[in-house]
Amino acid sequence: MSVRMPSARRARLSLFTAGAVSLALLATACGGSGGSSSATPKEFSYLSVTENTTVKTALTTLSKGACKTADDALPLKVETVPQASLDQKLQLLAGQNALPVQFAAGNAPALTQQLAKSGKVADLEQKLKDLGVYLQLEPAAISTIKALYGGELQVLPYEYNIEGIFYNKKIFKENGLKVPGTWNELVAAAATLETKGIQPFSASGQQGWPLTRMVSGYLYRSLGPYALQDVADGKAKLTDAKYVKAAEEIAALGKKGYFGKGVGSIDYDTAMNQFLSGKAGMLYMGSWALANISDRKQNKVGAENVGFMPFPAVTGGKGSIDQYPSNVGLGITLGAQSFDDKTGDWVSCIARNYGTTALKDHGSISGFKVNTDVKDANEVTTQVRDTISTSKQNVLWFEALFSTKATTVSQTNAAGLVTGSMSPKQFMQTVQDALAAQ
Repeated sequence: MSVRMPSARRARLSLFTAGAVSLALLATACGGSGGSSSATPKEFSYLSVTENTTVKTALTTLSKGACKTADDALPLKVETVPQASLDQKLQLLAGQNALPVQFAAGNAPALTQQLAKSGKVADLEQKLKDLGVYLQLEPAAISTIKALYGGELQVLPYEYNIEGIFYNKKIFKENGLKVPGTWNELVAAAATLETKGIQPFSASGQQGWPLTRMVSGYLYRSLGPYALQDVADGKAKLTDAKYVKAAEEIAALGKKGYFGKGVGSIDYDTAMNQFLSGKAGMLYMGSWALANISDRKQNKVGAENVGFMPFPAVTGGKGSIDQYPSNVGLGITLGAQSFDDKTGDWVSCIARNYGTTALKDHGSISGFKVNTDVKDANEVTTQVRDTISTSKQNVLWFEALFSTKATTVSQTNAAGLVTGSMSPKQFMQTVQDALAAQ
């Protein structure tokens, strides 16, 4: 895997530009000796996000099976909050010295890095090595985490995802469409679907990131795999013409109606349902969607009718279609002071068993090794797993190296970019200003 590490200057920017409120809360959190309020936890408390059901369901399965001994000694207790409220919740708990034993990391790596700096996050690499389970993590997942978190293993890879475009094979076949290999072919395919009365793309404008992921997809194909690293390092700005071009291309899709009506009010679940019920031909998403695709109750079109394609090439671009955006989902980390022997027993069991359980029961790919032979739920899962195993160079996503503030600004304004209420130049300027704020 070949992802350049953030520069020291960029790391400092990420850590200290989370916004006035965030900094005020984190300043409080940095006081004292760090860690959770109890060095001897009575529960394996886990703070998750409402939108992600796979991790908490898989952990519950483990608590009743492979990890029952660990659960008997330290019972699993799950609490959830909406993902949009996660950062605020973590900052509040950190300020109260009351972080749970295990918790979903912040929406931007900058928050977790700040918590780690203040002594709130366990040294996971050392802990895993001490427990003898470090090698249960896939090397590619470790590499991705370290690329995101300043060279340190600050979260566990309950997910390991590549991103691309899922498409409805039946709709494509019925309309004489081949899998697009270039951006122009993708736009042409979208136009064909639109003329046939089929919504080309399903996307959540409410969450924003499914749209900004397409901006970065175009950037990586047109400018190469280090396009956003160059912004992080100060070698380029989002307001440069070649960067604004990417925003213009995604805005054009919205102007033509290719995201459907009311995209700004569409939430994640609705966007997923539009695709899985056959109301849209394509969905830009990560491989975590395989859990939804494998669920017969959710997937009305049938897993056999879902295919996966890489983000297409941009003619004359410096990037390659085999450079897949990769991530570890919403990483999960553990508190420093509450990491005792009982917590260690849980972590050891998770490291050895989570990968198998997630794939077998949920069709979900994690960054933990699968230690038993598991038959894939469907063809598209096999396709994605093969793609992951053969991918030679991965890239990050639009906000991966942004501060918390810039991440929020980017995602809350993404809908405006595709609905026309904000011009591509304005969008990129707004995000660049947030990046530059000290």
